[in-house]
Amino acid sequence: MTLYVNLAELLGARIEQGLYRPGDRLPSVRALSLEHGVSLSTVQQAYRHLEDQGLATPKPKSGYFVPQARQQPALPMVSRAAQRPVDISQWDQVLELISRPPGGDVLQLGRGMPDISSPTLKPLLRTLSRMSRRQEVKELSYGSLYGDPGLRAQLSRLMLDSGCQIAIEEIVTTTGCHEALSVAIRAVCEPGDIVAVDSPSFHGVMQALKGYGMKALELPTDPLTGISLEALELALEQWPIKAIQLTPNCNNPLGYIMPEADKRALLALAQRYDVAIIEDDVYGELAYSYPRPRSIKSFDEDGRVLFCSSFSKTLAPGLRAGWIAPGRYLQQVLHLKYMSTGMAAQLPQLALAEFIASGHYEPHLRRMRSQYARNRDCMIDWVSRYFPAGTRVSRPQGGFMLWLELPQGFDSQRLNRVLQPHNIQIAPGSIFSAAGKYRNCLRINYAGQPTPALEQAIRQVGECVADLLAEQQLVHNGEEVALTP
Repeated sequence: MTLYVNLAELLGARIEQGLYRPGDRLPSVRALSLEHGVSLSTVQQAYRHLEDQGLATPKPKSGYFVPQARQQPALPMVSRAAQRPVDISQWDQVLELISRPPGGDVLQLGRGMPDISSPTLKPLLRTLSRMSRRQEVKELSYGSLYGDPGLRAQLSRLMLDSGCQIAIEEIVTTTGCHEALSVAIRAVCEPGDIVAVDSPSFHGVMQALKGYGMKALELPTDPLTGISLEALELALEQWPIKAIQLTPNCNNPLGYIMPEADKRALLALAQRYDVAIIEDDVYGELAYSYPRPRSIKSFDEDGRVLFCSSFSKTLAPGLRAGWIAPGRYLQQVLHLKYMSTGMAAQLPQLALAEFIASGHYEPHLRRMRSQYARNRDCMIDWVSRYFPAGTRVSRPQGGFMLWLELPQGFDSQRLNRVLQPHNIQIAPGSIFSAAGKYRNCLRINYAGQPTPALEQAIRQVGECVADLLAEQQLVHNGEEVALTP
């Protein structure tokens, strides 16, 4: 990492911590040069880097200042309660989103891809490379159905950060979080059963429920605090719900963190009505606040919470390394895992165990949390600038996803078609609902570093949104327009 980037990150962290407040003058170029023993040009580069990220504003003959806080756009509306459980649709739209490989000519703003360019991943790459060269039979063997004991020992330690004291015998490694969620669903439900979910909800869970012949009951969800416990209690009284599935920490796609009191109350409801909770914590380590929020699993005393996570969002999805702590459902999970993928790949597990044990994981997490928090502010600023007035925007408390809500009648699937000539793809809101709601919403990814090219892409999306809304208004007024695809 270059000196100026190091210095820029240090100043950015001080701004985020409130040491420099909006409107404050930042240290002079000469003062920083003397303080850190770097050249004047290095400090100037650092300030330009901060300026690109929207964290510093130059004033002629006065130096650099922390920008004044912009007025935040309105939050998305609280989602409405579903009238009844429904079968899941939207597979065609999900397939369109996930079938295109990363990279290439298309900017995939809709994919759940972390930034894998961070230099803090290099020790992991070196470990993988070294292990692949040393030609040990152990790395090519089946391993245990539970997973590598060294990695599970590290996972047991990592879960302490979320308040969980889980023995390694209670942890099973999986091929990513998707497999963890899939075996969790099948461990507690059968075809025809009803699963209560937050709404909007991760499309992978929706499609798993569809594939297993189950129904989803969407719960009203606040963009800052999560599901309505009152609505959940009414649903539990009215319907034979078998499980509650949600992402309470750094939710995907809304980004909220459920308050601790609500997590306790949710668990109490699950105990009263004897239902399982399937907790997706894949983004939990990416909370911008420290210490990270506690999981629902940390309050679980009777084993009804199945805790699912992976390294796909914190490190890289290509590792395909996840895990599940299934509580009382351990034997069912082991059986289901044996019937599906069997043992998880050995080499990634061994490399991850060494990477974590060597102390590389925590510095990486600190870097990514800081980066994603800055990127969130930058992306919200761009959306405020380039999208039509009245666009509602989530305020994620972790992760790297932004949820946008446009006026009723807007069609985000059509927006994707309009964006095709510009080689840009977003995630249409309808794939985050069992019944195809949220067509007027979309999800965009802000994991990558803010660049002029990315800013131009957001500007282009905003212009296309404005054009479609203008056409929609003309049609509403009865005027003829030449509609785009």
